[in-house]
Amino acid sequence: MRTGGGSFLYHFDQNLVSVGFVVHLNYRNPWLAPFEEFQRFKTHDAIRDTFEGGRRISYGARAITEGGWQSVPKLVFPGGALIGCAAGFVNLPRIKGSHNAVLSGMLAASHVAAALAEGRAHDTLDTYEAAWRGSDIGTDLKRVRNVKPLWSRFGTLGGVALGGFDMWTNQLFGFSLFGTLRHGKPDSSTLQPASQFTPIAYPKPDGVLTFDRLSSVFLSNTNHEEDQPVHLRLADPVVQKASEHDVFAGPSARYCPAGVYEWVEGEAGSTENEPRFVINAQNCVHCKTCDIKDPNENITWVPPQGGEGPVYLNM
Repeated sequence: MRTGGGSFLYHFDQNLVSVGFVVHLNYRNPWLAPFEEFQRFKTHDAIRDTFEGGRRISYGARAITEGGWQSVPKLVFPGGALIGCAAGFVNLPRIKGSHNAVLSGMLAASHVAAALAEGRAHDTLDTYEAAWRGSDIGTDLKRVRNVKPLWSRFGTLGGVALGGFDMWTNQLFGFSLFGTLRHGKPDSSTLQPASQFTPIAYPKPDGVLTFDRLSSVFLSNTNHEEDQPVHLRLADPVVQKASEHDVFAGPSARYCPAGVYEWVEGEAGSTENEPRFVINAQNCVHCKTCDIKDPNENITWVPPQGGEGPVYLNM
């Protein structure tokens, strides 16, 4: 399917294992379901024995800001700054951001301390903004800046090979033959009409190694007060029906890892037989995939009332 991604499998003490699966959101096939691909991944012969006799204890999901060097936004605003993964400091080929999260916190703190020593307050931390590209964070991200653009343009085999070559020249000689490549179109624009693809028949979960979404969301300890305003805002219901449903066959029901979205078909013989778009906002784990992947950019995630959401105890 020419879809990039990756996985991780970490072993901890107390006989614990953390497993994760990454799907790049620039995929084209609207029938693809990242959660189901994750379940299928766990059945691979190379890793399935790792989970034998185990018990699922936690679940979570998150969109990774992996645009890197070319995509880091403005980091400072009056009285605050972005650090860590919120700033887009993830190293894509390593699927790792914890090192740069720590370094960015240290870097921002040093500039905050200098500003306080000067008696400053409520202004922007412009020195932090100016410093990150010349820091270890910038060095780390600049070396891998072309991996994702090459991967997206040439697919997994060609893109990874060219990306590896590019990282090698950056590491050894400090330059890239490609310069700095731009990313392609936004993830919301990559889906193609469902009619161009064959629906994917994913196997039913066995409840032992593979699981359904709703029982997984239960383990995320997600909580939202039932009467609070819906934090997933749909701009135009007409567009959602005419495009997301009729053209793309409702990919929101598949790209969401928490079962938030569903198209409910009207009952036979009913006067209201048009499918309805249902948003189960109480299930939301705040991965923000909908805000990124909706083909019309018709869904906007906003912070929920009271900062509610998942409470991860073992992640």
